[in-house]
Amino acid sequence: MAHDQVSNNVTIGILALQGAFAEHQAALQKLSCQKKIAVILVRTAGDLSACDALIIPGGESTTIALLAKLAGLLEPLRTFSQKKPVWGTCAGAILLAQAVENTKKGGQELFGGISATIARNGWGSQIESFEAPLSIDRLRDPTTPFIGVFIRAPVVLALHPSTENPPIEVIARLPTDLVPKSQKLMIHDEGDFDPHDAQCIVALRQGRHMLTTFHPELTKDSRFHEYFVQTCVLPTLL
Repeated sequence: MAHDQVSNNVTIGILALQGAFAEHQAALQKLSCQKKIAVILVRTAGDLSACDALIIPGGESTTIALLAKLAGLLEPLRTFSQKKPVWGTCAGAILLAQAVENTKKGGQELFGGISATIARNGWGSQIESFEAPLSIDRLRDPTTPFIGVFIRAPVVLALHPSTENPPIEVIARLPTDLVPKSQKLMIHDEGDFDPHDAQCIVALRQGRHMLTTFHPELTKDSRFHEYFVQTCVLPTLL
């Protein structure tokens, strides 16, 4: 492993079968970190075996899963997620889920790792994509909102905490006044709506894993990449 040979190095892979992997690569390469970050674009099981952590980018979750299966990566990815840090963004968040709804005909292969049920395209179609300012206490400079870019974004339907798995920590919620009115899953009656409903969750962490239903890599703000490295990745190398 990279960190065994050179203690000041950490190797982060980005699953590069489809989707916004180049944007994640650029964001990681800009980070200032106490360890030197080496980035690998993961397309084979050999690439994956060299990684200390992995990012699964946004894209099309069914396509990513199919390409992973064709590349012989499906089971290696499932094994990797049981042992090492993984962050999934948008489509990657779907692939990290325990269960998924609103799948294409034939279902959806998952890598697993986070105890949640997620719905594909939960916020609507491509034309209903949107941006929203998110207040996130856990990021550096928390007084500056993080702009969440939601493109055919999934929705967290339910969390499934258990004593057998690490606790689930909610990192960010979409403010109720910014929820798209076209969202059929949401309740817009103010008297009935629970602001703590799982469907408002747009970022969460469970142990060494993290998901965001939006695309941090499509902004110039690298604080989520910094958070993943500092909070999920580096502690596992100690």
